[in-house]
Amino acid sequence: MEEQTASKEQFKKLEALKNYLKGLESVAVAFSGGVDSTFLLKTAHDVLGDDCIAVTARSCSFPEREFGEARGFCAAEGIRHIIVESEELEIEGFGKNPPNRCYLCKRELFEKIREIAKRENIKTIAEGSNLDDDGDYRPGLQAVAEFGIKSPLRNSGMSKADIRILSKTMGLATWNKQSFACLSSRFAYGETISREKLSMVDHAEQLLLDLGVHQVRVRIHDKMARIEVMPDEFEKLLRSREDVVNKLKEEGFTYITMDLQGYRTGSMNEIL
Repeated sequence: MEEQTASKEQFKKLEALKNYLKGLESVAVAFSGGVDSTFLLKTAHDVLGDDCIAVTARSCSFPEREFGEARGFCAAEGIRHIIVESEELEIEGFGKNPPNRCYLCKRELFEKIREIAKRENIKTIAEGSNLDDDGDYRPGLQAVAEFGIKSPLRNSGMSKADIRILSKTMGLATWNKQSFACLSSRFAYGETISREKLSMVDHAEQLLLDLGVHQVRVRIHDKMARIEVMPDEFEKLLRSREDVVNKLKEEGFTYITMDLQGYRTGSMNEIL
């Protein structure tokens, strides 16, 4: 991907996105600091200026490094950034980790963003899903539909690859950032989500990122860690095997395993 440049078709999609955003007049972007929402927020702010704001939810399932990057981006770009406390574990039923867990979380988040948008006289709320998100189990999209949240990237026909290449063209550091989802997605459905286990996963993934692994998930099954990295990074993980095992055991894991299928989005959904 590093040698690729945006094609005419991708620039057409970018223009379609800008025209779509212009038609919204004002927008509150649900901003996580990831690849998609950063690209959306940057484009929306370029088009709408101060009529675009960012809203980020802070919670125990959102790592501090991600929050710091989101806050830093808005500060550097001069984008008004509103932080909301969104403690998922206080949502009824969320901690039991049902298959619709993401819907419960998104519903609460969009309720809070809707209140902010009303207070700030912002007409529209937007989120950063793209066409590739249609291919997996995404209960959060139900909340998007129920609340009338706009999905400008999907509306403009953008895939993840489009977003990465256009992000690079725009000089966004997130163009090659690893994909991220909230830490609650690391839990097997039906397994209780707790602050302690969220912290275990967070620290485990940070350890692997610090070792230079680019894309990683540490899935948690009771006290077992199932590590997913890209197949071309298996060797890198194995070279640090002893250190990884010792440190993850210090975090509270009893068994540490490497998934031979490698990293893939939504692997916990394979049982559904």
